[in-house]
Amino acid sequence: MKHTTPARRQHGAALLEALISILLFSLGVLGIVALQAKASQFSVDSEDRTRAALLANQIVSQMWAQQSTTLDAATLSSWQAQVSATGSGLPAASGSVSVDSAALATVTISWKAPWRKSAEQANSYVTKVMIP
Repeated sequence: MKHTTPARRQHGAALLEALISILLFSLGVLGIVALQAKASQFSVDSEDRTRAALLANQIVSQMWAQQSTTLDAATLSSWQAQVSATGSGLPAASGSVSVDSAALATVTISWKAPWRKSAEQANSYVTKVMIP
């Protein structure tokens, strides 16, 4: 009867352990890459929200300067062109200003990030202001 030595039964175990550790390391690296991609998207979303707030503040400042919630057509169309311009930083953006009977102006800016799949995932920024 032939006895096998313990070293013979362990043949290839080191290779298997190395392959498993490479697999686990690869999964960890993929996880870190996915986290970095999400962080980048969140950063761009934050930048877009900041840009929308600045654009809304711009039109509200013009209302405050005129002490009126009504804007002439040229000022409003110029602002809307700036909101929808490619260089504004807001992709597929549109802006609107509406005034109710109590002289409360509502400024709405909507945009859709390129990685959003549907229209329901569009972003919007709404601010309301009352001019005394």
